[in-house]
Amino acid sequence: MDYQEFLRSKSMKVVECGFASDEINPMLFPFQRDITKWALKKGKAAIFAGCGLGKTPIQLEWSKKVCLQTDGNVLILAPLAVANQTLQEGKKFGIEATICESPADIKPGINITNYEKLQKFDVSEFVGIVLDESSILKSYDGKTRTAIINAFVDTPYKLACTATPSPNDYAELGNHAEFLGIMKRTEMLATFFVHDSKPGQHHPDQKCGEEKWRLKGHAVKAFWQWVASWAVMMQKPSDLGYEDNGFVLPELRFHQVTTKSTSPYARTIQERVKTRSGNVAEKVEMLASVINSNLKV
Repeated sequence: MDYQEFLRSKSMKVVECGFASDEINPMLFPFQRDITKWALKKGKAAIFAGCGLGKTPIQLEWSKKVCLQTDGNVLILAPLAVANQTLQEGKKFGIEATICESPADIKPGINITNYEKLQKFDVSEFVGIVLDESSILKSYDGKTRTAIINAFVDTPYKLACTATPSPNDYAELGNHAEFLGIMKRTEMLATFFVHDSKPGQHHPDQKCGEEKWRLKGHAVKAFWQWVASWAVMMQKPSDLGYEDNGFVLPELRFHQVTTKSTSPYARTIQERVKTRSGNVAEKVEMLASVINSNLKV
């Protein structure tokens, strides 16, 4: 073994604990199918993909494959307003799921519930867990964050999906790694970071919880290689070498529509607040007229 081989042997590697699956839903786009395959093989992975890139069908297909592979059940935790959207998205892709208000609602296969209801369920009944909008883990010392991480320590298959991870928010990345069972946040900090005792003197201070940390200069490349071994990040398909066809949004254009107010001139903050709230009916009427006339504003 030469020195380069020795160094490579010391590099951090995430052990894959999943399985190979070639038969992925053909309704998914190529990049979505490949991400699903990758996440299934990893067994425990994170998908940090921008809005509109299809995280919901990816996580549903991932869940379906885990159910088929293990003959077990998967739980998807989602924000209150997202559960029904996930159910409807599943119908579009031919994937059945069940919304659960309580353990009595659980059915074989994919089950969806809200984060607020997690305490009602025996998580040992599930072989897989999906966190939809997983940035809920962002809080370093939040009770919800801790409860989620502790609840699924022994769950074999894990997937975290969000469109809003902050690449320079090391607390969020560390919490995702800890949830997935890759590495504890404290171990991540000790391995790749140094604590800044004098904030402001280094290239931009990074806030992790209530303390400030920065990547060790020699560890920058190793850190991102490590993150890339368990997470995929993208804002558009071409970030990973795929075609952007169908995913390039039109230019966002703003048009100002002004409504008249009958209130006297507002001088103080309180008067301005009162004027804005008193003008709601006129604003709603103007908005309705714009929509009904199908004007492009």
